[in-house]
Amino acid sequence: MGVGLAAFGLKGFLVPNGFIDGGVTGISLLMNNITDIPVSIWLVVLNTPFIFIGSKHFGKAFAFTTLTAILSLALIIFLVDFPVITNDKLLIAIFGGFFLGAGIGLTMRGGSVLDGTEILAVYINRKSVLSIGDIILIINVLIFLIAAFFLSIESALYSILTYLSASKTIDFIIQGIEEYTGVTIISTKSDQIREAIIKRLGRGVTIYKGERGYGSTGYRDQDIDIIFTVITRLEVARLKQEVEEIDRKAFMVMGTVTETKGGIIKRRPLH
Repeated sequence: MGVGLAAFGLKGFLVPNGFIDGGVTGISLLMNNITDIPVSIWLVVLNTPFIFIGSKHFGKAFAFTTLTAILSLALIIFLVDFPVITNDKLLIAIFGGFFLGAGIGLTMRGGSVLDGTEILAVYINRKSVLSIGDIILIINVLIFLIAAFFLSIESALYSILTYLSASKTIDFIIQGIEEYTGVTIISTKSDQIREAIIKRLGRGVTIYKGERGYGSTGYRDQDIDIIFTVITRLEVARLKQEVEEIDRKAFMVMGTVTETKGGIIKRRPLH
């Protein structure tokens, strides 16, 4: 499904209209515009080095599934004729990016990638002080600068919009609507809050044994229970309401959780 959606986004929107995306896919689209060599060939040629890198760092199984996905994408693009959906540049940028991002996201959830940029970013990250996000950003900035030179500034700007649409779709597909949020709650009424989370929200909690530090009333040497729970972002407002009803002075810290495993993550039925 991921390969099919990515192929539809490329052939139905981006390739016929000369738009590009970020990463290796963007370079393949750019090279297709410059040389007229089919984008399917560029996808295989440009991704091959990253597949070898991935086999060393992530294992042969990952490299095999990635190679299979990329070859499948290239074959579909080469053999299947998709209808050109629209000639409106704004719609091309938004929906071309959407379908391409959905395809890449589903493929990543299946254990492989359609774009070697992430593999390269992880490899460089291990040998430099740059974060993975910084590396991907630098690569894409260079791609869009080159696109502005060879194509046009307008095409580069629309391509940036395509990239943003694709990246947001990838995030949504991977994390889903039930993106998890880790919440730490510090309150003198921790027992009541813990009961509310378990009984009213149906979520599990973990209790840390802590000690109060410096607060609004100065330093206080006092033991306190610290509550930690993981909820979906749709439940954040409900949790805030429950906590405020019990203790308006409770201190809450929230952060996005990218992955969870085990424990009571899925909401359990309340009886």
